[in-house]
Amino acid sequence: MSPTAVAPKPLHTGPCVIPPDFERRHLHLVGIGGCGMSALAALLLRRGTRLSGSDAQTSGELERLGAAGAKIIRHGAAGEIPSETALVVASAAIPADHAELTEARRRGLPVVKYAELLGAVMDRCEGIAISGTHGKSTTTAWLAFVLREAGLDPSFVVGATVPQLGGGSGVGHGRHFVAEACEYDRSFLHLRPRRAAILNIEEDHLDCYRDLAEIREAFATFGRGVAPDGLIVLNADDARCQSLVPELGCGVQTVGTCAPADWQPANLALSDGRYAFDVVHGGAALGRLHPRLAGRHTVGNALVVAALAHDCGVPWDTVQAGIEAFEGARRRLELRGEVGGLRVLDDYAHHPTEIRATLQAARERYNPQRLWCVFQPHQHSRTRFLLADFARSFALADHVLVPDIYFVRDSERERERVRAEDLVARIRAGGGDAAYLPAFDAIVERLACDARPGDVVLTMGAGNIWKVADGLVQRLRAHLPD
Repeated sequence: MSPTAVAPKPLHTGPCVIPPDFERRHLHLVGIGGCGMSALAALLLRRGTRLSGSDAQTSGELERLGAAGAKIIRHGAAGEIPSETALVVASAAIPADHAELTEARRRGLPVVKYAELLGAVMDRCEGIAISGTHGKSTTTAWLAFVLREAGLDPSFVVGATVPQLGGGSGVGHGRHFVAEACEYDRSFLHLRPRRAAILNIEEDHLDCYRDLAEIREAFATFGRGVAPDGLIVLNADDARCQSLVPELGCGVQTVGTCAPADWQPANLALSDGRYAFDVVHGGAALGRLHPRLAGRHTVGNALVVAALAHDCGVPWDTVQAGIEAFEGARRRLELRGEVGGLRVLDDYAHHPTEIRATLQAARERYNPQRLWCVFQPHQHSRTRFLLADFARSFALADHVLVPDIYFVRDSERERERVRAEDLVARIRAGGGDAAYLPAFDAIVERLACDARPGDVVLTMGAGNIWKVADGLVQRLRAHLPD
Protein backbone atom coordinates (compact mmCIF):
# COMPACT_ATOMS: atom_id res chain seq x y z
CA MET A 1 0.00 0.00 0.00
CA SER A 2 1.12 3.52 -0.73
CA PRO A 3 -0.61 5.94 1.65
CA THR A 4 1.27 8.90 0.18
CA ALA A 5 0.45 8.20 -3.47
CA VAL A 6 -1.61 10.83 -5.21
CA ALA A 7 -3.10 11.22 -8.65
CA PRO A 8 -0.54 12.64 -11.10
CA LYS A 9 -0.71 16.36 -11.81
CA PRO A 10 -2.61 16.90 -15.06
CA LEU A 11 -0.88 18.62 -17.94
CA HIS A 12 -3.98 20.68 -18.63
CA THR A 13 -7.53 21.03 -17.40
CA GLY A 14 -10.82 21.40 -19.19
CA PRO A 15 -11.87 19.84 -22.51
CA CYS A 16 -9.42 18.14 -24.84
CA VAL A 17 -7.29 20.71 -26.70
CA ILE A 18 -6.15 18.47 -29.56
CA PRO A 19 -6.85 20.25 -32.87
CA PRO A 20 -9.36 18.31 -35.00
CA ASP A 21 -6.89 18.38 -37.92
CA PHE A 22 -3.93 17.25 -35.77
CA GLU A 23 -2.77 14.68 -38.32
CA ARG A 24 -2.09 17.52 -40.77
CA ARG A 25 -0.23 19.69 -38.27
CA HIS A 26 3.28 19.60 -36.78
CA LEU A 27 3.45 17.68 -33.48
CA HIS A 28 6.31 17.74 -30.98
CA LEU A 29 6.64 14.67 -28.74
CA VAL A 30 8.52 14.98 -25.45
CA GLY A 31 9.87 11.58 -24.44
CA ILE A 32 9.45 10.24 -27.96
CA GLY A 33 11.67 7.21 -27.28
CA GLY A 34 9.24 5.49 -24.88
CA CYS A 35 7.56 2.26 -26.00
CA GLY A 36 4.11 3.69 -26.59
CA MET A 37 5.27 7.11 -27.77
CA SER A 38 7.68 5.72 -30.36
CA ALA A 39 5.05 3.31 -31.69
CA LEU A 40 2.44 6.05 -32.01
CA ALA A 41 5.03 8.37 -33.58
CA ALA A 42 5.82 5.74 -36.21
CA LEU A 43 2.11 5.30 -36.96
CA LEU A 44 1.59 9.05 -37.38
CA LEU A 45 4.66 9.38 -39.61
CA ARG A 46 3.24 6.68 -41.88
CA ARG A 47 0.03 8.70 -42.07
CA GLY A 48 1.98 11.75 -43.20
CA THR A 49 2.01 13.75 -39.95
CA ARG A 50 5.01 16.03 -39.46
CA LEU A 51 6.81 15.20 -36.22
CA SER A 52 9.67 16.25 -34.01
CA GLY A 53 10.56 14.83 -30.63
CA SER A 54 13.05 14.87 -27.79
CA ASP A 55 14.44 12.19 -25.50
CA ALA A 56 17.25 11.95 -22.99
CA GLN A 57 18.22 8.45 -24.16
CA THR A 58 19.51 7.13 -27.47
CA SER A 59 18.11 3.99 -29.06
CA GLY A 60 17.73 2.18 -32.33
CA GLU A 61 14.05 3.16 -32.33
CA LEU A 62 14.98 6.85 -32.32
CA GLU A 63 17.28 6.27 -35.26
CA ARG A 64 14.43 4.58 -37.14
CA LEU A 65 12.06 7.46 -36.38
CA GLY A 66 14.68 9.89 -37.62
CA ALA A 67 15.11 7.91 -40.81
CA ALA A 68 11.31 7.96 -41.27
CA GLY A 69 11.28 11.76 -41.20
CA ALA A 70 11.02 12.83 -37.55
CA LYS A 71 13.36 15.51 -36.25
CA ILE A 72 14.98 13.96 -33.16
CA ILE A 73 16.41 16.22 -30.45
CA ARG A 74 18.67 14.87 -27.70
CA HIS A 75 18.21 16.22 -24.16
CA GLY A 76 15.30 18.43 -25.16
CA ALA A 77 15.51 22.05 -24.06
CA ALA A 78 12.94 24.83 -23.98
CA GLY A 79 14.22 26.57 -27.09
CA GLU A 80 14.24 23.46 -29.27
CA ILE A 81 10.50 23.16 -29.90
CA PRO A 82 10.17 23.88 -33.64
CA SER A 83 8.42 27.14 -34.45
CA GLU A 84 5.82 25.39 -36.64
CA THR A 85 4.62 23.17 -33.75
CA ALA A 86 0.83 23.11 -33.27
CA LEU A 87 0.61 20.57 -30.43
CA VAL A 88 3.04 19.30 -27.78
CA VAL A 89 2.60 15.73 -26.55
CA ALA A 90 4.27 14.41 -23.39
CA SER A 91 5.04 10.87 -22.32
CA ALA A 92 3.47 9.80 -19.02
CA ALA A 93 6.98 9.77 -17.54
CA ILE A 94 7.53 13.50 -18.24
CA PRO A 95 6.85 15.80 -15.24
CA ALA A 96 4.47 18.71 -15.72
CA ASP A 97 7.28 21.22 -14.93
CA HIS A 98 9.62 19.90 -17.66
CA ALA A 99 11.39 22.75 -19.47
CA GLU A 100 9.84 21.99 -22.86
CA LEU A 101 6.31 21.85 -21.43
CA THR A 102 6.85 25.13 -19.58
CA GLU A 103 8.07 26.73 -22.80
CA ALA A 104 5.12 25.34 -24.74
CA ARG A 105 2.68 26.95 -22.32
CA ARG A 106 4.59 30.23 -22.51
CA ARG A 107 4.08 30.18 -26.26
CA GLY A 108 0.40 29.34 -25.82
CA LEU A 109 0.76 25.88 -27.39
CA PRO A 110 -1.67 23.16 -26.29
CA VAL A 111 0.03 20.41 -24.23
CA VAL A 112 -1.47 16.93 -23.87
CA LYS A 113 -0.37 13.51 -22.71
CA TYR A 114 0.46 10.59 -24.99
CA ALA A 115 -2.73 8.76 -24.00
CA GLU A 116 -4.89 11.71 -25.04
CA LEU A 117 -3.38 11.67 -28.51
CA LEU A 118 -3.78 7.89 -28.66
CA GLY A 119 -7.44 8.35 -27.74
CA ALA A 120 -7.88 10.94 -30.49
CA VAL A 121 -6.42 8.52 -33.04
CA MET A 122 -8.66 5.71 -31.76
CA ASP A 123 -11.77 7.91 -31.99
CA ARG A 124 -11.38 7.91 -35.79
CA CYS A 125 -11.49 4.11 -35.96
CA GLU A 126 -13.28 1.11 -34.48
CA GLY A 127 -11.09 0.85 -31.38
CA ILE A 128 -10.00 -2.30 -29.56
CA ALA A 129 -8.09 -1.64 -26.32
CA ILE A 130 -6.26 -4.33 -24.36
CA SER A 131 -5.77 -3.58 -20.66
CA GLY A 132 -4.52 -5.43 -17.59
CA THR A 133 -1.63 -5.46 -15.17
CA HIS A 134 0.10 -8.18 -17.21
CA GLY A 135 0.03 -9.50 -20.76
CA LYS A 136 -1.08 -6.35 -22.59
CA SER A 137 1.67 -6.17 -25.20
CA THR A 138 1.55 -9.83 -26.21
CA THR A 139 -2.24 -9.93 -26.39
CA THR A 140 -2.46 -6.66 -28.33
CA ALA A 141 0.13 -7.84 -30.84
CA TRP A 142 -1.48 -11.29 -31.08
CA LEU A 143 -4.91 -9.83 -31.88
CA ALA A 144 -3.47 -7.37 -34.42
CA PHE A 145 -1.69 -10.28 -36.11
CA VAL A 146 -4.83 -12.43 -36.25
CA LEU A 147 -6.91 -9.57 -37.67
CA ARG A 148 -4.22 -8.88 -40.25
CA GLU A 149 -4.10 -12.56 -41.21
CA ALA A 150 -7.89 -12.44 -41.57
CA GLY A 151 -7.56 -9.65 -44.14
CA LEU A 152 -9.06 -6.94 -41.90
CA ASP A 153 -5.84 -4.89 -42.17
CA PRO A 154 -6.00 -3.11 -38.77
CA SER A 155 -3.91 -0.22 -37.54
CA PHE A 156 -2.20 -0.94 -34.22
CA VAL A 157 0.04 0.40 -31.47
CA VAL A 158 1.89 -2.08 -29.27
CA GLY A 159 4.35 -1.29 -26.47
CA ALA A 160 6.84 -3.82 -27.83
CA THR A 161 8.65 -4.70 -31.05
CA VAL A 162 6.81 -7.42 -32.98
CA PRO A 163 8.83 -8.81 -35.91
CA GLN A 164 5.82 -10.40 -37.65
CA LEU A 165 4.04 -7.04 -37.61
CA GLY A 166 7.07 -5.07 -38.77
CA GLY A 167 7.57 -3.28 -35.44
CA GLY A 168 5.41 -1.86 -32.67
CA SER A 169 2.89 -0.01 -34.82
CA GLY A 170 1.29 -0.15 -38.20
CA VAL A 171 -1.14 1.68 -40.43
CA GLY A 172 -3.83 -0.44 -42.05
CA HIS A 173 -6.65 0.36 -44.42
CA GLY A 174 -9.23 -1.45 -42.31
CA ARG A 175 -11.60 0.12 -39.79
CA HIS A 176 -10.05 -1.49 -36.68
CA PHE A 177 -7.42 0.10 -34.45
CA VAL A 178 -5.89 -2.20 -31.84
CA ALA A 179 -3.99 -0.54 -29.00
CA GLU A 180 -2.40 -1.39 -25.69
CA ALA A 181 -4.24 0.38 -22.86
CA CYS A 182 -1.92 1.16 -19.96
CA GLU A 183 -3.23 1.86 -16.46
CA TYR A 184 -0.14 3.84 -15.37
CA ASP A 185 -1.06 7.47 -14.70
CA ARG A 186 -4.66 6.41 -15.52
CA SER A 187 -3.66 6.73 -19.17
CA PHE A 188 -6.28 4.28 -20.43
CA LEU A 189 -9.11 6.54 -19.28
CA HIS A 190 -8.51 8.61 -22.42
CA LEU A 191 -9.53 5.68 -24.63
CA ARG A 192 -13.12 5.13 -25.78
CA PRO A 193 -12.96 1.78 -27.59
CA ARG A 194 -15.68 -0.28 -29.26
CA ARG A 195 -14.16 -3.46 -27.83
CA ALA A 196 -11.81 -4.03 -24.90
CA ALA A 197 -10.21 -6.66 -22.72
CA ILE A 198 -9.27 -6.59 -19.04
CA LEU A 199 -6.76 -9.39 -18.56
CA ASN A 200 -6.13 -9.04 -14.81
CA ILE A 201 -6.06 -6.48 -12.01
CA GLU A 202 -3.21 -6.47 -9.48
CA GLU A 203 -1.15 -4.11 -7.37
CA ASP A 204 1.29 -2.06 -9.43
CA HIS A 205 2.13 1.59 -10.09
CA LEU A 206 1.66 2.40 -6.41
CA ASP A 207 3.51 5.65 -7.05
CA CYS A 208 0.29 6.96 -8.61
CA TYR A 209 -2.40 4.77 -7.01
CA ARG A 210 -3.19 4.75 -3.32
CA ASP A 211 -4.02 1.03 -3.08
CA LEU A 212 -5.53 -1.93 -4.90
CA ALA A 213 -9.06 -0.59 -4.43
CA GLU A 214 -8.11 2.56 -6.32
CA ILE A 215 -6.54 0.48 -9.09
CA ARG A 216 -9.70 -1.59 -9.40
CA GLU A 217 -11.81 1.57 -9.63
CA ALA A 218 -9.62 2.87 -12.46
CA PHE A 219 -10.23 -0.35 -14.41
CA ALA A 220 -13.96 -0.03 -13.71
CA THR A 221 -13.91 3.51 -15.08
CA PHE A 222 -12.03 2.28 -18.16
CA GLY A 223 -14.65 -0.45 -18.65
CA ARG A 224 -17.50 2.04 -18.36
CA GLY A 225 -15.93 3.99 -21.22
CA VAL A 226 -16.50 1.17 -23.71
CA ALA A 227 -19.27 1.87 -26.21
CA PRO A 228 -22.73 0.73 -24.99
CA ASP A 229 -23.12 -1.53 -28.03
CA GLY A 230 -19.55 -2.81 -27.60
CA LEU A 231 -17.91 -5.74 -25.85
CA ILE A 232 -15.54 -6.26 -22.94
CA VAL A 233 -13.73 -9.59 -22.54
CA LEU A 234 -12.91 -10.27 -18.87
CA ASN A 235 -10.74 -12.81 -17.07
CA ALA A 236 -13.10 -15.04 -15.08
CA ASP A 237 -10.17 -16.44 -13.08
CA ASP A 238 -9.50 -12.98 -11.62
CA ALA A 239 -11.99 -12.09 -8.88
CA ARG A 240 -11.41 -8.36 -9.30
CA CYS A 241 -12.16 -8.58 -13.02
CA GLN A 242 -15.31 -10.57 -12.32
CA SER A 243 -16.45 -8.01 -9.76
CA LEU A 244 -16.67 -5.37 -12.50
CA VAL A 245 -19.48 -7.09 -14.42
CA PRO A 246 -22.43 -5.39 -12.63
CA GLU A 247 -20.85 -1.97 -13.24
CA LEU A 248 -20.41 -2.27 -17.00
CA GLY A 249 -22.88 -0.92 -19.50
CA CYS A 250 -21.91 -2.98 -22.54
CA GLY A 251 -21.74 -6.62 -23.57
CA VAL A 252 -19.47 -8.87 -21.51
CA GLN A 253 -17.83 -12.20 -22.34
CA THR A 254 -15.59 -14.07 -19.94
CA VAL A 255 -12.49 -16.18 -20.45
CA GLY A 256 -11.47 -18.74 -17.83
CA THR A 257 -8.87 -21.46 -17.54
CA CYS A 258 -10.11 -22.48 -14.07
CA ALA A 259 -13.45 -20.75 -13.44
CA PRO A 260 -16.60 -21.29 -15.54
CA ALA A 261 -16.61 -18.87 -18.47
CA ASP A 262 -17.95 -18.17 -21.95
CA TRP A 263 -14.57 -19.18 -23.42
CA GLN A 264 -12.65 -22.08 -21.82
CA PRO A 265 -9.84 -24.52 -22.61
CA ALA A 266 -10.45 -28.27 -22.37
CA ASN A 267 -8.08 -31.24 -22.47
CA LEU A 268 -5.13 -29.03 -21.59
CA ALA A 269 -1.78 -30.77 -22.13
CA LEU A 270 1.90 -29.88 -22.47
CA SER A 271 3.30 -30.73 -25.89
CA ASP A 272 6.87 -29.81 -26.81
CA GLY A 273 7.00 -27.52 -23.78
CA ARG A 274 3.91 -25.55 -24.89
CA TYR A 275 0.24 -25.98 -24.02
CA ALA A 276 -2.27 -27.50 -26.42
CA PHE A 277 -6.00 -27.33 -25.67
CA ASP A 278 -9.49 -27.50 -27.11
CA VAL A 279 -11.38 -24.21 -27.27
CA VAL A 280 -14.91 -24.38 -25.89
CA HIS A 281 -17.24 -21.44 -26.53
CA GLY A 282 -20.75 -21.42 -25.11
CA GLY A 283 -20.49 -25.14 -24.41
CA ALA A 284 -19.48 -26.03 -27.99
CA ALA A 285 -16.00 -27.24 -28.92
CA LEU A 286 -14.59 -25.14 -31.77
CA GLY A 287 -11.27 -26.88 -32.31
CA ARG A 288 -7.82 -27.47 -30.85
CA LEU A 289 -5.08 -24.85 -30.43
CA HIS A 290 -1.35 -25.35 -29.97
CA PRO A 291 0.18 -21.84 -29.78
CA ARG A 292 3.90 -21.32 -30.28
CA LEU A 293 4.12 -19.25 -27.09
CA ALA A 294 5.14 -21.01 -23.88
CA GLY A 295 3.51 -20.67 -20.48
CA ARG A 296 0.19 -21.45 -18.85
CA HIS A 297 -0.62 -17.73 -18.84
CA THR A 298 -0.61 -17.68 -22.66
CA VAL A 299 -3.64 -20.01 -22.70
CA GLY A 300 -5.88 -17.27 -21.29
CA ASN A 301 -4.35 -14.66 -23.59
CA ALA A 302 -5.04 -16.87 -26.62
CA LEU A 303 -8.68 -17.22 -25.58
CA VAL A 304 -9.01 -13.43 -25.24
CA VAL A 305 -7.67 -13.07 -28.79
CA ALA A 306 -10.13 -15.71 -30.00
CA ALA A 307 -13.07 -13.99 -28.30
CA LEU A 308 -12.28 -10.54 -29.70
CA ALA A 309 -11.47 -11.79 -33.20
CA HIS A 310 -14.71 -13.81 -33.18
CA ASP A 311 -16.65 -10.67 -32.26
CA CYS A 312 -14.99 -8.89 -35.19
CA GLY A 313 -16.49 -11.53 -37.47
CA VAL A 314 -13.36 -13.62 -38.11
CA PRO A 315 -14.21 -17.29 -38.90
CA TRP A 316 -12.90 -19.89 -36.46
CA ASP A 317 -10.55 -21.55 -38.97
CA THR A 318 -8.85 -18.20 -39.58
CA VAL A 319 -8.67 -17.46 -35.85
CA GLN A 320 -7.12 -20.87 -35.22
CA ALA A 321 -4.50 -20.47 -37.96
CA GLY A 322 -3.59 -16.95 -36.85
CA ILE A 323 -3.23 -17.83 -33.17
CA GLU A 324 -1.00 -20.79 -33.99
CA ALA A 325 1.18 -18.83 -36.43
CA PHE A 326 1.97 -15.98 -34.02
CA GLU A 327 5.59 -16.08 -32.79
CA GLY A 328 5.41 -13.42 -30.08
CA ALA A 329 6.89 -10.04 -29.28
CA ARG A 330 10.51 -9.18 -28.57
CA ARG A 331 11.67 -9.59 -24.99
CA ARG A 332 8.93 -12.10 -24.16
CA LEU A 333 10.83 -15.30 -23.30
CA GLU A 334 12.94 -14.54 -26.34
CA LEU A 335 15.79 -16.91 -27.15
CA ARG A 336 18.80 -14.63 -27.65
CA GLY A 337 21.24 -17.41 -28.37
CA GLU A 338 22.37 -20.97 -27.70
CA VAL A 339 26.09 -21.59 -27.34
CA GLY A 340 27.67 -24.89 -26.38
CA GLY A 341 24.43 -26.26 -24.93
CA LEU A 342 23.73 -23.14 -22.85
CA ARG A 343 20.54 -21.27 -23.73
CA VAL A 344 20.25 -17.52 -23.09
CA LEU A 345 16.76 -16.02 -22.90
CA ASP A 346 15.45 -12.51 -22.27
CA ASP A 347 12.09 -11.31 -20.94
CA TYR A 348 10.38 -8.04 -20.04
CA ALA A 349 8.92 -9.36 -16.74
CA HIS A 350 9.20 -6.73 -14.00
CA HIS A 351 6.34 -7.62 -11.60
CA PRO A 352 6.26 -10.58 -9.16
CA THR A 353 3.37 -12.29 -10.95
CA GLU A 354 5.15 -11.96 -14.30
CA ILE A 355 8.38 -13.31 -12.82
CA ARG A 356 6.67 -16.42 -11.47
CA ALA A 357 4.84 -17.06 -14.75
CA THR A 358 7.97 -16.54 -16.86
CA LEU A 359 10.15 -18.80 -14.72
CA GLN A 360 7.49 -21.53 -14.89
CA ALA A 361 7.25 -21.12 -18.66
CA ALA A 362 11.04 -21.34 -19.04
CA ARG A 363 11.15 -24.57 -17.05
CA GLU A 364 8.30 -26.13 -19.04
CA ARG A 365 9.69 -25.05 -22.39
CA TYR A 366 13.40 -25.86 -21.92
CA ASN A 367 13.62 -28.23 -18.92
CA PRO A 368 16.98 -26.78 -17.80
CA GLN A 369 19.43 -28.51 -15.51
CA ARG A 370 19.77 -25.19 -13.68
CA LEU A 371 17.84 -21.98 -14.21
CA TRP A 372 19.80 -18.75 -13.74
CA CYS A 373 17.72 -15.61 -13.39
CA VAL A 374 19.30 -12.18 -13.82
CA PHE A 375 16.69 -9.73 -12.59
CA GLN A 376 16.98 -5.96 -12.91
CA PRO A 377 14.38 -4.31 -10.63
CA HIS A 378 12.49 -1.53 -12.42
CA GLN A 379 11.77 1.58 -10.35
CA HIS A 380 12.70 2.02 -6.72
CA SER A 381 9.10 2.70 -5.71
CA ARG A 382 7.79 -0.52 -7.28
CA THR A 383 10.63 -2.48 -5.65
CA ARG A 384 9.88 -1.00 -2.24
CA PHE A 385 6.11 -1.40 -2.37
CA LEU A 386 6.27 -5.03 -3.59
CA LEU A 387 9.57 -6.09 -1.97
CA ALA A 388 8.23 -9.13 -0.05
CA ASP A 389 6.33 -10.43 -3.08
CA PHE A 390 9.37 -9.90 -5.31
CA ALA A 391 11.51 -11.96 -2.91
CA ARG A 392 9.04 -14.86 -3.04
CA SER A 393 8.68 -14.78 -6.81
CA PHE A 394 12.06 -16.39 -7.58
CA ALA A 395 11.29 -19.80 -6.04
CA LEU A 396 11.65 -21.57 -9.41
CA ALA A 397 15.11 -20.11 -10.09
CA ASP A 398 18.21 -22.00 -8.95
CA HIS A 399 20.39 -18.89 -8.89
CA VAL A 400 19.41 -15.20 -8.92
CA LEU A 401 21.77 -12.35 -9.84
CA VAL A 402 20.61 -8.78 -9.20
CA PRO A 403 22.23 -5.57 -10.54
CA ASP A 404 21.29 -2.08 -9.37
CA ILE A 405 17.67 -0.97 -9.65
CA TYR A 406 16.82 0.70 -12.95
CA PHE A 407 16.20 4.31 -12.00
CA VAL A 408 13.22 5.83 -13.82
CA ARG A 409 10.41 8.21 -12.85
CA ASP A 410 11.26 8.10 -9.12
CA SER A 411 12.61 10.97 -7.03
CA GLU A 412 16.08 10.95 -5.47
CA ARG A 413 14.38 10.53 -2.07
CA GLU A 414 12.67 7.37 -3.30
CA ARG A 415 15.97 6.17 -4.68
CA GLU A 416 17.48 6.28 -1.20
CA ARG A 417 14.70 4.23 0.42
CA VAL A 418 15.46 0.85 -1.16
CA ARG A 419 18.45 -0.80 -2.82
CA ALA A 420 19.01 -3.93 -4.87
CA GLU A 421 20.86 -5.38 -1.88
CA ASP A 422 17.60 -5.28 0.08
CA LEU A 423 15.95 -7.59 -2.45
CA VAL A 424 18.93 -9.95 -2.41
CA ALA A 425 18.80 -10.13 1.39
CA ARG A 426 15.07 -10.96 1.29
CA ILE A 427 15.62 -13.74 -1.27
CA ARG A 428 18.38 -15.24 0.86
CA ALA A 429 16.27 -14.99 4.00
CA GLY A 430 13.65 -17.13 2.23
CA GLY A 431 16.21 -19.80 1.39
CA GLY A 432 17.04 -18.71 -2.14
CA ASP A 433 20.46 -18.38 -3.74
CA ALA A 434 20.99 -14.73 -4.70
CA ALA A 435 23.89 -12.36 -5.24
CA TYR A 436 24.16 -8.63 -5.81
CA LEU A 437 26.41 -7.73 -8.74
CA PRO A 438 25.93 -4.07 -9.68
CA ALA A 439 27.89 -4.09 -12.95
CA PHE A 440 26.67 -5.86 -16.08
CA ASP A 441 30.22 -6.86 -16.98
CA ALA A 442 30.59 -8.65 -13.64
CA ILE A 443 27.35 -10.55 -14.24
CA VAL A 444 28.48 -11.67 -17.69
CA GLU A 445 31.81 -12.80 -16.22
CA ARG A 446 30.10 -14.77 -13.45
CA LEU A 447 27.75 -16.51 -15.89
CA ALA A 448 30.52 -17.24 -18.39
CA CYS A 449 32.46 -18.96 -15.63
CA ASP A 450 29.69 -20.78 -13.73
CA ALA A 451 26.85 -21.58 -16.15
CA ARG A 452 27.14 -25.01 -17.78
CA PRO A 453 25.76 -26.83 -20.83
CA GLY A 454 22.13 -27.74 -20.14
CA ASP A 455 21.54 -24.60 -18.08
CA VAL A 456 19.26 -21.72 -19.04
CA VAL A 457 20.15 -18.10 -18.32
CA LEU A 458 17.13 -15.81 -18.26
CA THR A 459 17.52 -12.04 -18.02
CA MET A 460 14.40 -10.20 -16.84
CA GLY A 461 13.32 -6.60 -16.36
CA ALA A 462 11.81 -3.57 -18.08
CA GLY A 463 15.12 -1.69 -18.25
CA ASN A 464 18.26 -2.47 -20.23
CA ILE A 465 19.07 -5.88 -18.73
CA TRP A 466 18.87 -7.41 -22.23
CA LYS A 467 22.43 -6.13 -22.63
CA VAL A 468 23.56 -8.87 -20.25
CA ALA A 469 21.91 -11.55 -22.39
CA ASP A 470 23.49 -10.25 -25.59
CA GLY A 471 26.84 -9.65 -23.87
CA LEU A 472 26.89 -13.22 -22.57
CA VAL A 473 26.09 -14.70 -25.98
CA GLN A 474 28.82 -12.59 -27.56
CA ARG A 475 31.32 -13.60 -24.88
CA LEU A 476 30.53 -17.31 -25.20
CA ARG A 477 30.75 -17.27 -28.99
CA ALA A 478 34.08 -15.42 -28.87
CA HIS A 479 35.55 -18.21 -26.73
CA LEU A 480 34.32 -21.15 -28.80
CA PRO A 481 37.17 -23.37 -30.01
CA ASP A 482 38.05 -22.98 -33.67
